[in-house]
Amino acid sequence: MNWQSDWGLRARMFLTMFLLFALYIVFAGVLTLYIGGGLWIIALFGGFSLVQYYFSDTLTLRTMGAKKVSADEYPQLHGSIERLSQQADLPKPSVAVVDSNVPNAFATGRNQRNAAVAVTTGLLNTLDRDELDGVLAHELAHVKNRDMMVMTIASFLSTIAFMIVRWGAFFGGGHRRGGGDRGGGGILVAILVSLVVWVISYLLIRALSRYREFAADRGAAAITGNPSALASALLKISGEVDNVPDKDLREEAEMNAFFIIPLKSGVVGRLFSTHPSTERRVEQLRDLERTVAMA
Repeated sequence: MNWQSDWGLRARMFLTMFLLFALYIVFAGVLTLYIGGGLWIIALFGGFSLVQYYFSDTLTLRTMGAKKVSADEYPQLHGSIERLSQQADLPKPSVAVVDSNVPNAFATGRNQRNAAVAVTTGLLNTLDRDELDGVLAHELAHVKNRDMMVMTIASFLSTIAFMIVRWGAFFGGGHRRGGGDRGGGGILVAILVSLVVWVISYLLIRALSRYREFAADRGAAAITGNPSALASALLKISGEVDNVPDKDLREEAEMNAFFIIPLKSGVVGRLFSTHPSTERRVEQLRDLERTVAMA
């Protein structure tokens, strides 16, 4: 494997975390100024986020309806992941399968030693062996790049802001009953600031998420030495996802950041997608294929 550290990805991770941290400081100050107990709110949601981070693999698999499977149940799948993990110089992750006709895959886990790779039955039935290797290598590249850890931490502030916006009416009602107009005004300011913070953090995370997909594609090409196989898989998956009914895994569209191909939901969904377009990803893989052929 000709693996090279992606300094562009590392720089973007650092910049995103730095900007989110700065946003976090301003956010905490505003909440404390206007609703007094703002730090307690942040501490409460922070505790929930730490639990989510520590049990991220279990929680994500459960949310997606993925079941961990043994080598006896899926010997070829286990064999492929074990072989690719060795090529990627990674501990073998847990292996899970989602009973769904939608062809897709995702990786989760807080670090390289506590990771899981899941695939749908639709993916296993759609791709040939080389294409499946490309998809599995893509997910392993996410693990090797520590994407899941960074994205979970980066989502912390966004989650807090979103929950305050969502529960703002409840908090506002309580302040108006107990503290008059001034308390209600403070809550309104906190909600507006939370909304701004949520939008900014959302856009920062989406920008990082799109770049990390390119990085994972390059990583998959380095692991397998076969960029064209992943390109073929992406085209197949993209076409198949568009052809399945609107049920099934589409109900979990909020988990798009985990999937190898996002579940589309109209023009707005594409605009704020966690992934770059399939066409751009395939173009990058074709360029890599030409580079391999010339080497």
